[in-house]
Amino acid sequence: MPATTNFYSLVLLSFIMNINFVSAQNWTHFRGSRMDANAETEKAPLQWGENSNIVWKTPVKGKGWSSPVVYDNQIWLTSATDDGKEFYTVCYDFESGKLLNEKTIFTSTEPQRIHGTNSYATPTPCIEKGLVYVHYGSFGTACINTETFEVVWKREDLKCEHMQGPASSLVLHKNMLIVHLEGTENPYVVALNKKTGETIWKSMRPKAIYDPIEPVYRKSYQTPIIIEVDGRELMISNASFMCFAHDVNTGEVVWTIEYGYDSTVSQPLFWNGMVFVNSGWIFLDNIPNFTRQYAIDPTGKGDVTKTHVKWMYEDEVPQIPTPVIVDDKMYMVHDRGTVTCLDAATGTPVWKEKLKGNFNSSPVYAGGNIYFFNVKGECTIIKPGNSFNLVAENSIGETVKAVPAFLRGKMLLRTDKNLYLIE
Repeated sequence: MPATTNFYSLVLLSFIMNINFVSAQNWTHFRGSRMDANAETEKAPLQWGENSNIVWKTPVKGKGWSSPVVYDNQIWLTSATDDGKEFYTVCYDFESGKLLNEKTIFTSTEPQRIHGTNSYATPTPCIEKGLVYVHYGSFGTACINTETFEVVWKREDLKCEHMQGPASSLVLHKNMLIVHLEGTENPYVVALNKKTGETIWKSMRPKAIYDPIEPVYRKSYQTPIIIEVDGRELMISNASFMCFAHDVNTGEVVWTIEYGYDSTVSQPLFWNGMVFVNSGWIFLDNIPNFTRQYAIDPTGKGDVTKTHVKWMYEDEVPQIPTPVIVDDKMYMVHDRGTVTCLDAATGTPVWKEKLKGNFNSSPVYAGGNIYFFNVKGECTIIKPGNSFNLVAENSIGETVKAVPAFLRGKMLLRTDKNLYLIE
């Protein structure tokens, strides 16, 4: 091999390794830097308690279910007052837990009402070098300089009637910040210029389909993902009633899947050329409400409901927690605690196991194991595989609805009262 080829190969390898190192050392979005809940860390804590393996614990002001994001030595959270009249950001030092900054970003004199289980600061921020982006739904979106803690730009004109409060998290892509505002009236998605906050494109949900739907069923709380299919970048946006694939650079709708049911919450997944989405609650006479899991071939165009659904599964599929895929299996925990393992390629069930408690937080794969936190702060750790394999059980004794972050061999956990770094 010529010396120049060797040189460029080494440069490329170094570049790739650096990207992977940066990703593994940070946690930049909801469910991780790749938004797939597969933590790029070789080890993660297995045992902890009030007096064991807690590196630090620090109180969190206000109320919020947003998950922590991390870049370099900064941890960022959003929070709000219980009455929804003040919205702020909180920044901590990763190593010590020391409060670095606390800042009021927005205020409201007449906040919308929210569901009793939600908060006014549920959307998770996203972060990159030098900038963090925060979102409180209809109450405002902002960009903050992480060195000076000054607000770079704000948007308070992106409105919707959430009805039950905000929940959709932000997504960064190239020069864009993707924001979902899918309320009871005129639901829409916008892409903002991340440097200025100006609108690049806006896509309304189709009025011909959504206007006949009762307003309560139009809203959605999901966070999108961005994938590449046949050289085209698609944003998979799982709205109420139907799933949309947008060209992320223009907002154009490329394909849709219609399932015709209530609000969606959990995030789409992408694995082995397939997209996976959950419907909202399905209401049928004489049976309890339930949710369906769909596997979709994302290569179609137009309405592909009858042509590109590869499989569907509907036995104890979660509404709120997002599943996680490890190797060739999908692991999902129902809101009421049943864990199901499916063959991701076929939707065939492999095993089921009932965990104690109710669940809002999504499972995360870290250090070779899968972590499931219930609302009471009890964590079940399992080894992925063809049967249920319990590794450990722990409890933090506080309410957990946020998704934990795993990086640098540690776990960062937000509860209703505190932020913990656990090793």
